[in-house]
Amino acid sequence: MKLQKLLKNSRPRFWIYILGPYLLGIALLYPSISNTWLAIAFGLYFTFPANLLIYGINDIFDYETDKLNPKKETYEDKIEPSQRKYFYLAIAVTNIPFFLLLVLTPISAIYSFAAFLFFSIFYSAKPIRAKTKPFLDSLFNILYIFPGFFAYFLAGGANFSLSIFLAGTFWVMAMHAYSAIPDIKADKESGINTIATKLGAKNTLWFCLFLYVLSATFSYFYLGYLNIILGTAYILMIIISFKKLKRDQLFKVYKFFPIVNTLVGFFIFLYVLIM
Repeated sequence: MKLQKLLKNSRPRFWIYILGPYLLGIALLYPSISNTWLAIAFGLYFTFPANLLIYGINDIFDYETDKLNPKKETYEDKIEPSQRKYFYLAIAVTNIPFFLLLVLTPISAIYSFAAFLFFSIFYSAKPIRAKTKPFLDSLFNILYIFPGFFAYFLAGGANFSLSIFLAGTFWVMAMHAYSAIPDIKADKESGINTIATKLGAKNTLWFCLFLYVLSATFSYFYLGYLNIILGTAYILMIIISFKKLKRDQLFKVYKFFPIVNTLVGFFIFLYVLIM
């Protein structure tokens, strides 16, 4: 099997979703990072290896719905049953070396990393398989914020901010719920329940809007007026999505979603560096 397939299944356009929070956690303490080479090593981990773990396991357990999803034929890729052993091996080979480095990190960083692994694996894998349980599926997407806390503790941070944790939680829940809307038809056909199949497309958009407002509220103390500007970008995206939903063209908007998230993360990163 070619490396190209492993790369495609790791979803490179989504790498920033965990690499971004990691870089933010590092930026909070830059330049007084306690261990630079470890920070670089784990920065590499949150590119291909960690994303292969997340999306490889996701695709292994999602074959029955992926074979019914047109998105998997072009925009993404699926893992055939015959390829599962190879993917398990590839995930182990690319991840375990970094797990060994954890012995050099603070205990608070280890806890954050363990949380990342737990939510990443059991979002898709049995026995929990949270992605088939409405609302729990969105909540399990807190996996995306733990790289940020891991980086912060790795760099020497000590204070845990509940408000940042809640702001991040609401943001990733909205991100998940929005991403689940284009998959409603395929999920229903394969008998998978998600927050989007439970609420329906329109109500899921309202739910996303509510979560983005909550996220902006809890992060305002840290981001100030920048928070209003960035929050407005998501509000506009939801408004456009409502209009496209009526024309059954939401997927066209969804393809710009990673770009919006990347730009928002970039501006927050710059703000953290210069504040």
